[in-house]
Amino acid sequence: MSERPTFSPHWHRVAATKPRLRPHVQMTRQRYRGRRWHVAHDPASNKFYRLSPVSHEIVGLLDGVRTVEDAWKIVVEKHGDEAPTQPEVIQLVSNLYNSNLLSIEASPETEQLLRRQKDRLVKKVQGQALGIMYFRMKLFNPDGIISAVEPVLRPLIGRVGLAIWAAFILFTLSRLAGHTEALAGGFKDAIAPSNWGWLIAVYVLAKALHELGHGVICKRFGGQVPEFGTLLLVLVPSPYVDASACWGFASRWQRIAVGAGGMIFELFFAAIMAHVWLTTSPGMLMHQVAYNAMLTAGLSTVLFNANPLMRFDGYYILSDMLEIPNMMQRSFQHLQYLIQRYVYRLDDVTPPTTDRSEQVTLTIYGIGAMIYRVVLFVTISLYVMGKMFAIGLILAVWTAAAWFIMPVGKLVKWLSSGPKIAEHRGRVIATTLGLVALGAVLIGVIPMPDTRRGVGVVESELRSGVFIGETGFVRESLAYPGDAVEAGQAIVVLESPQLASQLAMARAQLAEFESIEREATATSPSAVGVARERVAAAKSAVAFLEKRAERLVVRAPHAGTFIGRDPHELIGQLASIGQVLGEVVDTDNVRIAAAMTQLEAAWLFDVGEKPRVAMRPVSRPGVVVKGDEIRAIDAGQAYLPHASLGFAGGGTIRTKQDDSSGLQAETAQFIVYVEPIANEDWHGVPGERVHLRFRLSAKPLAVQWVDRLHKLIQGRVQL
Repeated sequence: MSERPTFSPHWHRVAATKPRLRPHVQMTRQRYRGRRWHVAHDPASNKFYRLSPVSHEIVGLLDGVRTVEDAWKIVVEKHGDEAPTQPEVIQLVSNLYNSNLLSIEASPETEQLLRRQKDRLVKKVQGQALGIMYFRMKLFNPDGIISAVEPVLRPLIGRVGLAIWAAFILFTLSRLAGHTEALAGGFKDAIAPSNWGWLIAVYVLAKALHELGHGVICKRFGGQVPEFGTLLLVLVPSPYVDASACWGFASRWQRIAVGAGGMIFELFFAAIMAHVWLTTSPGMLMHQVAYNAMLTAGLSTVLFNANPLMRFDGYYILSDMLEIPNMMQRSFQHLQYLIQRYVYRLDDVTPPTTDRSEQVTLTIYGIGAMIYRVVLFVTISLYVMGKMFAIGLILAVWTAAAWFIMPVGKLVKWLSSGPKIAEHRGRVIATTLGLVALGAVLIGVIPMPDTRRGVGVVESELRSGVFIGETGFVRESLAYPGDAVEAGQAIVVLESPQLASQLAMARAQLAEFESIEREATATSPSAVGVARERVAAAKSAVAFLEKRAERLVVRAPHAGTFIGRDPHELIGQLASIGQVLGEVVDTDNVRIAAAMTQLEAAWLFDVGEKPRVAMRPVSRPGVVVKGDEIRAIDAGQAYLPHASLGFAGGGTIRTKQDDSSGLQAETAQFIVYVEPIANEDWHGVPGERVHLRFRLSAKPLAVQWVDRLHKLIQGRVQL
């Protein structure tokens, strides 16, 4: 690492000033990673600033009488290389001043305060405008409400209360374990437009309890909660409280408790409503409201509040667990430092931390947060555009400007007037243009592999059902599932005493009519015609019953492998006509049938080329099977080729809740058939799932992304 620059050309602007801490600023001592730190807190503005021991010593020397230069010289003489440099002192004074923690008597106090208030107001308005997806509005001071509730809940805020809460949550989960299908099936009704009103109402109530949890626990440990308001989170109202007073707590476990308090309260509410859901009947309003509460309070807590990549509860908990305050801001600062130091090769840059483990953590977290931000932006934009296209488009453009275009503008400003690159501006600009050109070539010019994926199932090209041909009792089974059978081979033999009696009676009657015919031929020629008609009718009846008797032997319709239920289990049981025994499939001639949504299969109908396809069986993922003769049906199908593609069969396609066969998909599926090329290492078994990878001709990444985005919007946006 390069040496820190000791002197600053701007030192003369602050050297003679005599700043001092504002009288109402509070100091709290904390420990992070074994080191002592001090947190300065302004109760009036609820602003916090963390100081290292040396920085705290400098601030302590700034008493309104001593100049900044005098204080710096004292610290340099005492701490040597550990003392902050002139640029760092300037940054420290500037940060404290802008946080309203420091006053400078070189200018009138009122003017300073008004200027700071104006700057803060401008920044706040800019932040609200740029973060339109997360608009925040203060409503009132909730201190009176929280002060009234906190003494009531105080006995439960501790280890005993946490143990009771955990036991109740585990008990609730154990009761819900047997209702997973009902829980999954209720999601569709919960997100139906007719339920949106109740869903939003329950969501607001759950989040109000969530924020009450933050406020009560913060109050329990001596903090103040001065603000309650509403946050429009992607146009959905969500309450919030300002519990930032916990940042000044000396114990990190108290800070973690405040951060987790909202989720603890919300999950407790979800658990209570789970028991209400279990005790009410489907169709009742309370049953649906209870499900809404479980969905909003449980799912939103796990997916959003506990997510450390967003600045919600999970982020602050992780920050305290790792003992890295301002982790998101510092991670972005560290990434900027890495770029400036190793890409632009600037020496006059300072990392936000010199601790090696912190640097690794900040690098990993910063990259992860940036990737998540992009994914979140695309997902939310497409979802809102799918529901309300115009509003979603405005939100997408506005947020893109805030998250992507504005940083580009800051980069341009830094390149044109940044003081740190004054001596190397030409090199830095050339490097930036080179990186932009390299990125443009990599993304927009160089062809890259274009692959699409799908999931299919092995099916026989020739398959026939095996059914009971006549009602009877199963007497004998001659085949097991998996046995190879020949055409006409007996699989099950049944017996029917009633049919046997009817056949014996019909044969006896035929013999009687034949005797009467012979007698009429010898003695009464005029009666021969009637006798012969009776014989013909009797023969037809015998033939019909003999055909029914033949169907008591169930035979294979063609050569292949018998699959299905083991017929030996049916011996002695009454089997009805038409009852399914299984199927006979030709395992020597199989194909792959893939079920794909319109979004997944749209490219098949657009490309003029023949894509290459490779498949990996789920049972043997190490084997790659080539495919040929791709054929897609250009009409959506309501039924799946095999139940193994649906949720119930272990697949990924949602099937209708009232469909017991597991074959009827909720959304139309496009069926794609692929002929596998013979492979010595794998012989497909009908019903086995395979993962398919279609490879198209190489195209630049930009072309691929535009095409995928176009298909994605087509599949989700209702214009």
